[in-house]
Amino acid sequence: MLTSGFELLLPEGVLDYFEITNVEQTKGDTSIYLQEKNIIPEEYTDRRLESKGFYEDSKVQDFPLRGRVVYLIVRRRRWLDKDTGDIVIRHWELVAKGTRMTQEFATFLKGISRY
Repeated sequence: MLTSGFELLLPEGVLDYFEITNVEQTKGDTSIYLQEKNIIPEEYTDRRLESKGFYEDSKVQDFPLRGRVVYLIVRRRRWLDKDTGDIVIRHWELVAKGTRMTQEFATFLKGISRY
């Protein structure tokens, strides 16, 4: 995991499920790249799942930092159920109830899954 101090800017609990893979800075903005960890969703632990890559990155503007625009570039993981052939994703509304992750960030992640 990249440790740059930028993890302090993220909502509480995000690093339980994501890792910072890169940070890019230009004169006007900062982009923090987050990639979902390969941790099988709790509600699917009884199934045979295999990580099958990621959905397309989602770019979301976050709170500005010292006059710079801050973007979170989020890569959500998907898993294949080996028995049914179904694609499985993490349900963020369930995560928010059982972890330290803020409901606001879970709602954000749930929202970007529509794209």
